Amino acid sequence: MSSGSNQCLIITAPSGAGKSTLIKALMAKYPTLFQFSISATTRPPRQGEVDGQHYHFLCSEAFKAAQADNSFLEWEEVYSGLFYGTLRSEVSRIQRSGAIPLFDIDVNGGLSLQQKIDPKPLSIFIKPPSKALLEQRLIDRKTESAESLRDRLARYEYEISQETSFDYVIVNDNLDRAAQELFTLIDKHFAR
Repeated sequence: MSSGSNQCLIITAPSGAGKSTLIKALMAKYPTLFQFSISATTRPPRQGEVDGQHYHFLCSEAFKAAQADNSFLEWEEVYSGLFYGTLRSEVSRIQRSGAIPLFDIDVNGGLSLQQKIDPKPLSIFIKPPSKALLEQRLIDRKTESAESLRDRLARYEYEISQETSFDYVIVNDNLDRAAQELFTLIDKHFAR
């Protein structure tokens, strides 16, 4: 386990900022230090996504039942009718394994987790270089409908306004440089 005081890692960003790509690089570099906390969601799987590996895909009724059972450490309605949440059982599973929980989470979820986990997790905000580039990245990945693209861009200003609520901000204008900044922070805070 880490010798640092942070025993969890939160990485957050506006949708399309490159967070998932940076997390893949992080997991490749530190394959045993972290384990990915798999979020629950009511959104349908995208092509190639596997239940229990990418997300725990729940119907609305199952998500509501988990809310009622206090199964979530945090949850929210990120987009109209689409819920996401962090299952307490995921965090426990990772901690029992001796790894550090890694949260790939939206901005509000990251803010909430910072308040609910003690000791306070290390939190890193991945920032796109501009809204225009973010929009192009979302278009290029070809996973967004016109409505979901509009919803994600509408959240951008709010999400960017929250960047100072996180411990570090990494601007992802160059993937290799952003990954190196991320690795430097990990080495600093989770030295073995």
